[in-house]
Amino acid sequence: MPYVTSVERIGIRKGVEKGLKQGLQQGLQQGLQQGLQQGLQQGLQKGLLRQINKRFGAEVAERSEPLLARIDDPQCLEDLGEVLLDSINGESWLAALQEMLKR
Repeated sequence: MPYVTSVERIGIRKGVEKGLKQGLQQGLQQGLQQGLQQGLQQGLQKGLLRQINKRFGAEVAERSEPLLARIDDPQCLEDLGEVLLDSINGESWLAALQEMLKR
C-alpha cells in the first residue's frame, strides 16, 4: 500500500466532505421538487373533485376520482378544469376524462 502524506489525507478528507455536501444538496433539491410537484398535483385533483361533486353530484365525483388519480401532469389537470366547464352533464365529463387518459 502506497504511503499517503498528511497533506494528501487532508485533501482526501476535504474532497469527501465536499462530495457529501454536494450530494446532500442535490438530494434535498430533488426531494423538494418532487414534494412540490406532488402537492400541486394533489391540490389540482382535489379542486377538480370538489367542482365535479358540486356540478354533477357525488356519484360522478366518485367515478372520476380513480381516473384523476392516474394523471400526474399538472397541465393536463388544468386542461381538465376547462373540459369540466364545457361538459354539459356527468356522462360527457366522464367520456372526456377517459379520452384524456388515452393521450
